[in-house]
Amino acid sequence: MAKRVYFAFHYQDVIDFRANVVRKHNALQGVEQAGYYDHSIWEEAKKKGDIALKRMINSELEGTSVTCALIGSLTYERPWVRYEILKSIERGNALLGVHINSIKDRTEKTKAAGPNPFDYLAVSISQDGTQATPMVWSGSQWVTYSHVGAYSIAAQPPENRGRGLKLSHWYHTYDWIADRGYDNFSSWIGS
Repeated sequence: MAKRVYFAFHYQDVIDFRANVVRKHNALQGVEQAGYYDHSIWEEAKKKGDIALKRMINSELEGTSVTCALIGSLTYERPWVRYEILKSIERGNALLGVHINSIKDRTEKTKAAGPNPFDYLAVSISQDGTQATPMVWSGSQWVTYSHVGAYSIAAQPPENRGRGLKLSHWYHTYDWIADRGYDNFSSWIGS
């Protein structure tokens, strides 16, 4: 059965065509064969203001079970991508990242892989292992992420308790070209 997937991405990667290669590959295969419905929003919505955009993201996340971060050159530093990723985890979505710089852009060029946003986001696990507090790398230290509060989690093993762990500790990334995303995306999202 096809899953509802929320795509988090930097709008520049839409302009450069790369994000749409992944987001729209189901148009060629069909929703059931591709294994997902695209349930993301366009960054154009930013014109509505921060509060409206948060509401829109939260609304679009409803009914999804997977969030896919499309990783370009600057995705890791985009504030709304951070929010989409951390809010997705809070609500219990499965999460994965897909590097898209290996996809040719409108001018047939590729780029080196961008930094993994999961290395710049973390959760601090409570001493009893039942609460997670989102964290973000400020460039010099880890700080509490104020836009998503602490939330309950399944009890963590003792080695995770009282620690801050990068999201890359838990969540996988793939490369669309090298890992044959067109053929494997549905397995990546668990369809």
